[in-house]
Amino acid sequence: MEKICWANTDNFEESKFVVIGVPDESQSHALRKGTEEAPSKIRQISNLRDSFEHGGRISLGRPFQGSEKKIYDMGNINREQIENTYDEISASSKIPISIGGDHSITRQIINTITKRYGKISLVYFDAHPDFVSSTTNYYGSVVNDILSNIEISSSVQIGIRAPEQEELDNIKKFDLKVITPFDIREQGIKQVANSVTSRLGDKVYISFDMDCIDPAFAPGVSVPVPVGLNSTDAVYLLKEIVKKGIVGMDMMEVCPSFDVKDRTSHLASRIISEALYSSGET
Repeated sequence: MEKICWANTDNFEESKFVVIGVPDESQSHALRKGTEEAPSKIRQISNLRDSFEHGGRISLGRPFQGSEKKIYDMGNINREQIENTYDEISASSKIPISIGGDHSITRQIINTITKRYGKISLVYFDAHPDFVSSTTNYYGSVVNDILSNIEISSSVQIGIRAPEQEELDNIKKFDLKVITPFDIREQGIKQVANSVTSRLGDKVYISFDMDCIDPAFAPGVSVPVPVGLNSTDAVYLLKEIVKKGIVGMDMMEVCPSFDVKDRTSHLASRIISEALYSSGET
């Protein structure tokens, strides 16, 4: 299987970050299907568009800022392997960078790694709150399904713009901090970044649904919603957050079969690279 171009070691033990694909969309209710193709497609596009050959030597188009980290690509696993795989990664004090797949995968990842870390601060980039509680264990109930393992007071959702009434009620009930694209426009990106980073605890997990970004920048997602974040603002916020260090990150809901010239898969690769290079971890 093709590895993501950012991987630079074949040795799990010497790595700090571990890339894992989870090509599963079995708990998605989206009309658009195909997120299970994303792990392989993002890897493929990273090698086609983020790496260059000079005289037989491969050179990466790396982020402008930040430093290279030791990154190991474990390949793909199935949903049933999540608990054992993430137990191994957590026990080795490594940081998982996961590629889905539908967003319900995040539930299983967080509920596994928090057995080691305890409650975490969640940064949830998404167009939707995924805070349905009347139905559980699917891609729209992720936040409800992990409530016992997150610190609500130090968590935040970013990019929300299409909540159901039930989700609005739950956001109010649990006093979950939400930042909409309009908040960024009104307050400015630096003020929003400062407010987010000052809120977070010392164990931060980032879940990044690509539909947080406006379809003009990321058309290939399973549930596109207009009036979203622009790609630069989304990545700026991500970079500021990961500078503090993270315990894990995932990239979900890229839908290659609905993409336009692989723009969304390429953006996903760039977002992953910016997170890796900007991380405060060494």
